[in-house]
Amino acid sequence: MAEIVEAVRWQGDAATGVLVLLEQRLLPLEETYLNYDCPIAAAGAITEMVVRGAPAIGLAAAYGAVLAAQPRNLAKQSFEAALQVIADSRPTAVNLHWAVDRVQRLVAARGLDAEALLDEARAIGREDIAANRAMGDFGAALVPGAAVRMLTYCNTGSLATAGYGTALGVIRSIHAQGRLARAYACETRPYLQGSRLTMWELHREEIPSTLLTDNMVAAMMRAGEIDAVVVGADRVALNGDTANKIGTYGVAVIAKHHGIPFYVAAPISTLDLSMASGALIPIEERSAKEVTEVRGVAVAPPGISVRHPAFDVTPGELITGIITEQGVATAPYEASLPAMKARA
Repeated sequence: MAEIVEAVRWQGDAATGVLVLLEQRLLPLEETYLNYDCPIAAAGAITEMVVRGAPAIGLAAAYGAVLAAQPRNLAKQSFEAALQVIADSRPTAVNLHWAVDRVQRLVAARGLDAEALLDEARAIGREDIAANRAMGDFGAALVPGAAVRMLTYCNTGSLATAGYGTALGVIRSIHAQGRLARAYACETRPYLQGSRLTMWELHREEIPSTLLTDNMVAAMMRAGEIDAVVVGADRVALNGDTANKIGTYGVAVIAKHHGIPFYVAAPISTLDLSMASGALIPIEERSAKEVTEVRGVAVAPPGISVRHPAFDVTPGELITGIITEQGVATAPYEASLPAMKARA
């Protein structure tokens, strides 16, 4: 079985090292790593989805702060200005802002020290992997049976985290227990994170898996071929409303209709309890070309009107449980989510 891929890493020392990112836009056809020695370029890589996935962009932001503290970059732009560019690179995933806030607290306490910032970024990475493995264990315990069939949406594996994964980590843990009959991954239009990325991870690790188009979900559930759904999250509000990749809400509605459990796997860093509901979560609107083109090839008429909200919000009442590294929160989320966060 292939080793779990490392999509975000640091190479070299704090003063002159570089951020290394797996170029996820080229997967599954090409596995290429890119080096970044400039914080503004690193922010651009987040915006342009060279790296994506809430925990992964949080980790990339932390390493971007190290770049911002290096002498070669401080000569061009202040640390604070560079960090603001990183913070503004994508609006919906709260892990990005959580990592930037953590960096700012460190600088306020210890001053601007690239070595300390590198230690902090590496700690964020280690903590994320540990949290993912804990979520995997908690999530696997929720789904009984000797031949489990799991559906997931978007990509939530090693490519989207520091390693192992959130929702895909749950599937990995069930597989490690010898209980996974099959993982089903939706293609996840329009960016195809499911077909390009999730299936790439599952295939290279020889985990039994099948790709579905997004519009197959209802038919598969009606046929009794799905036992449970597990997805990731970019931000979770106090009432359990969860922002995730566009299309997640529809999967949750269909699962509710068919009586199929629908779980969200998200680390504590993804909880934003300052937001009372998902109505307050900012939703990123991305380029129309991501809808009308696939790898530069037009799949729609030129000049048409296009909407491309990159995320939607699944209401808490459609979510069976929210799996965190501290345990599983259930309704009422206004009580269970603060209790989870207090344990962290």
